[in-house]
Amino acid sequence: MVHRIQFDRFPGGVMKAVTLSYDDGVIHDRRLVDILNRHGLRGTFNLNSGLLGKEGKVAKEEVAELYAGHEVAVHTVTHPTLTYVPDEVLVEEITEDRKALEQLVGYPIRGMAYPNGGYDRALSTKLEWLGIDYARTVRSHGQYTLPERPLEWHPTCHHSHDLAAQTDRFIRHTKTGTPLLLYVWGHSYEFNDNDDWEIIETFAETIGGRDDMWYATNREVLAYWKAVKRLECSADRTIVHNPSAMSVWFTLDQQVVEVKAGETRKFAEQILVGEGS
Repeated sequence: MVHRIQFDRFPGGVMKAVTLSYDDGVIHDRRLVDILNRHGLRGTFNLNSGLLGKEGKVAKEEVAELYAGHEVAVHTVTHPTLTYVPDEVLVEEITEDRKALEQLVGYPIRGMAYPNGGYDRALSTKLEWLGIDYARTVRSHGQYTLPERPLEWHPTCHHSHDLAAQTDRFIRHTKTGTPLLLYVWGHSYEFNDNDDWEIIETFAETIGGRDDMWYATNREVLAYWKAVKRLECSADRTIVHNPSAMSVWFTLDQQVVEVKAGETRKFAEQILVGEGS
């Protein structure tokens, strides 16, 4: 018998995950965060440190408490379209935003969202040199896939793009062998401007609190899949070692297997890596 392994599981052994990403640090984040917290959802909030405290924006003093349990990420200091600025400005806008936000939240910041959605390949390749591991675009693709290129991470959908139907489709999705990620993005001021807070309220009530889903920030999703990719297999494919600092789950012969941080698991037969890896 040859064991068949599929890297198709999120933490806890579930096959589905949900993450959100909201930009600009506007005062309506307060209401959005309250909604997410009440339903156990988690997201990433991309902030412009140079605009905090200005009209319509959250104050510096409230950032750490407001976004506790979520992730704060870079959105540049002043929100320029980065494809139209010289490299000197690019470096300053990202590095200074990181520095300011890290002082507010007390942890290293490694993610961002492109201001005004502006990006290209030349820009994205520069980001890792500035300490950025992932960057969200505004190119919704309607799929539930993990990013092929984290520095050009395309979300599933904007919250205005028939989120109710997208939510129902995601819940009903039964494809096996593939991890499924629902990634929703937007700006909280849109709910206020359009008077349609019921969109996110209904979404949170429907998708939250389920035991078959993992609710995570953007950074946590990426960190977990880096750990999955770090799994080490012996030459005869009977031993799996997890060198990372977090547990990793996968499917082995239709059974969910956990390999804890630093653990080595031995199997009686060879492991055949499946198509979902």
